[in-house]
Amino acid sequence: MNLCTSCSLPLFARYDIEKARSIIRKDQLLYCEPTMWRYKEMMPVEYEENIITLGEGWTPLFKAKRLGELFGLSNLYLKDESLNPTGSFKARGMSAAISQAKEKGVKKIAIPTAGNAGGATAAYAAKAGQEAYVFMPDDTPDAFQIECEQYGAIVEKIDGLISDCGKIVAQRKKREGWFDISTLKEPYRVEGKKTMGYELAEQMNWQLPDVIIYPTGGGTGIIGMWKAFQEMEE
Repeated sequence: MNLCTSCSLPLFARYDIEKARSIIRKDQLLYCEPTMWRYKEMMPVEYEENIITLGEGWTPLFKAKRLGELFGLSNLYLKDESLNPTGSFKARGMSAAISQAKEKGVKKIAIPTAGNAGGATAAYAAKAGQEAYVFMPDDTPDAFQIECEQYGAIVEKIDGLISDCGKIVAQRKKREGWFDISTLKEPYRVEGKKTMGYELAEQMNWQLPDVIIYPTGGGTGIIGMWKAFQEMEE
């Protein structure tokens, strides 16, 4: 469920593209639910009853006319991911990861974080009835800790960096029975993040922009965008 047993590198979910092509049609998407699960045929959940959703995805795409003029751009668009349930694009990845964890019967989730990923993990784990264990560096703003605890997560502050938090999860996950959803330690957060690529294509009438500026962070999001475009090309 996590990494390749031979090389310890991240795994990618693969799909029957021909089958998906026969099911997903552009005209039918007009009638699909306004969440990222409108693309469920290209998501790693076999049974719909295992989908854990809070209404994430299908965020608006705004044309930033005045901002574009400052940079000499006539067609500058902003996709507002702050309107996701937990306030960031992290909700996409956690919806997919927690859904897959539920499908596999996972009861305990663990993650190192210094920001929005913790709150998203706690929220979706709570919806799924799973225990969430969140490890944060000591200097993480209190708001993130409070958010996680309000959703019922167990939060532990660590005297160190986020990499130290990751080491603790790695060291204890087998003993504690945790499913590790650290960045690029499982295949499913990428699958949730890739839905932004599908949305962008659909919202722009299937004509992708010349340039996309994306906050990279740990990399799952931008990898997900690449995967979406690759799958659409196939």
